[in-house]
Amino acid sequence: MNAVTVNAITTRPLLSADDAIAARRSVRAFLPDAVPQAMIEEILNVAGRAPSGNNAQPWKAYVVTGAAKERLTKALLAGFDDPDKTRYTADYSYYPKQWISPFLDRRRKVGWDLYNLLGLTRENKSGIAAQHRKNYEFFGAPVGLLFTLNKAMSLGSWLDYGMFLQSIMVAASARGLSTCAQAAFVEYSSVVRESLQISDEEIFVCGMALGWADDSQIENSLHTERVPAAEFAQFLS
Repeated sequence: MNAVTVNAITTRPLLSADDAIAARRSVRAFLPDAVPQAMIEEILNVAGRAPSGNNAQPWKAYVVTGAAKERLTKALLAGFDDPDKTRYTADYSYYPKQWISPFLDRRRKVGWDLYNLLGLTRENKSGIAAQHRKNYEFFGAPVGLLFTLNKAMSLGSWLDYGMFLQSIMVAASARGLSTCAQAAFVEYSSVVRESLQISDEEIFVCGMALGWADDSQIENSLHTERVPAAEFAQFLS
């Protein structure tokens, strides 16, 4: 393969794997500019090379744009604004019921790093809610991705799914696109299921926003910290 690979859709040089991984971030403000369907398919085809046990390839993606995305967004916002949350169900629990350190500390830090950029204080509950509400508009991204897993699959397929989702985000990053993986949709699994007419045989995994980052927005200046390998890896010999 040539040292510089060229994207067949945009003719722009692709980032290297290391650069694409390092450049990936959770973007929370997007430009409205459309992403060509051919580019979306290209990204999904690349991500489809992710490893999976016995090559089961357990992933399924629903790609929504235009009117379909607007219908889903409207339904999700109605759920978010509804004071009666008992109407809505989650297909599974994404987060632990009880957080422990150091994970709780990291969760709090990234949340307040974002809110501080936006000038939101702890007392500004309505402002924090308004920011959280943007999740259900895909942060203005022109493309929404919704992912499901067949209920017949087991824990190993969830591990495989993580590699698939990461591959989408890295492939998008390599092409100059941005993403935001969205676990926030999980608590409204029933809304997503109804809007997209998802089969009862499928578990809703998560959503993802895809598009071009609007770097004029301050929230996109957030760069989250990562602990070095020395803190999580043990080297044995």
